[in-house]
Amino acid sequence: MRIDVLFGAQHPAPGDLAGRVVAVIDVLRASSVIATALDHGARAVIPLESPDEAVTRARAFAREDVLLAGERRSRPISGFDLGNSPKEFTRARVEGRTIVMTTTNGTAALLAISGARDVVIASYVNFTAVLTMLRTALRGGADVVLVCAGHERQFALEDAACAGRYVHHLLEGRSGARTNDAAQAAALLHGKFGDDLATLFDTAAHGQALAAAGFADDLLACAAIDAHPVIPVYQDRQITKLGPERER
Repeated sequence: MRIDVLFGAQHPAPGDLAGRVVAVIDVLRASSVIATALDHGARAVIPLESPDEAVTRARAFAREDVLLAGERRSRPISGFDLGNSPKEFTRARVEGRTIVMTTTNGTAALLAISGARDVVIASYVNFTAVLTMLRTALRGGADVVLVCAGHERQFALEDAACAGRYVHHLLEGRSGARTNDAAQAAALLHGKFGDDLATLFDTAAHGQALAAAGFADDLLACAAIDAHPVIPVYQDRQITKLGPERER
């Protein structure tokens, strides 16, 4: 069995992911937002590449059933209902609604995935729930790939450290698992920061940029380990919550 990590600038070919379980990580902020939205009762999240595509897709829904959400360079998109701040995705706002989303990093990384057996969205806010699924996949003989979205197609410290947390816990008590060098590097980053996510985000360039842009509260929300214990599954071009109503 294998546990691999891929960083932001890497673009896996379909053959690299065939039959494998893939977890896409964009800690700041798409992964955290998606978990928050689904935990607060959103019906589904539909990721799209561009704002124009999002607007077109939203027209397929009754206006009261859909919300447009997204950002470019951290800022909300003009005319959209929501930006990319987890604080916006309250139960009162999103429950029962479909969210059509486009972001600079997270949705782009997700849409680049093809050929995987399963695709889940992972972060700190839903760590244990996703970890449980990945452990089950490994026990069933599947390989796991953790894909770090990165920041504007570059390496992002927070995504790598989060991937390292998954690697560390997946390897616990498990002999014979193979990892790539990126997985080993990510695990070392987790060893450095551990649960001190405030320091991690203060150190990370993306965290610094968000704080400078006025989104310091988002960093607190994204650092809330296990605050939203859901498993967001990407299938049939939409993300829904794994549960009794949607078994894998």
